[in-house]
Amino acid sequence: MRAFLDGLYRLAGGLAAACLVTIAVLVVAQVIGRLIDGARKIVGLEPFGLLVPSLAEIAGFLLVGASFLALAATLRMGDHIRVSILLQNVPASVAKILEIWSLAVALVLISYFGWHAGWLAYDSYVYHEVSFGIIPIPLWIPQAVMTFGISVFALSLADDFLAALTGRAPSYASADRGDAIEGVE
Repeated sequence: MRAFLDGLYRLAGGLAAACLVTIAVLVVAQVIGRLIDGARKIVGLEPFGLLVPSLAEIAGFLLVGASFLALAATLRMGDHIRVSILLQNVPASVAKILEIWSLAVALVLISYFGWHAGWLAYDSYVYHEVSFGIIPIPLWIPQAVMTFGISVFALSLADDFLAALTGRAPSYASADRGDAIEGVE
């Protein structure tokens, strides 16, 4: 089970990276198209009108996908911003209770958000909602990606919650922080 969960978290993180690479490729394609058109215009030729249709919209959807797909992987690596000043200044037993409580609250909130994101994607699918750009993209596609990212994040929170309940350290507490920024640990 551990290998499956870790693989799922890595998969979501890899998909997030793929979204960012896709954004970069599309933007570079758009820039190259504009350069070609500009060069043709300078030499007196008619520009081709090269562009990536709905680039801003597609890039926005990919950015949402990257943001939500990366949540679980960044939690597991200890890269989420945490305000732990209180945990550092209370006894270890109280800190453990506060850690479990915060994981429980986060799990409830993200599960609620995930549930409603899933319903949003389902409604968009049922009612055939599409984006307003040049390319009418079915809205359920980016919404489903967002829901998947939220679901994997909820699963990672549940994983850490159960670890904390059983006395083990949550993943973010035991993550290798060799790249820690000044003031962290």
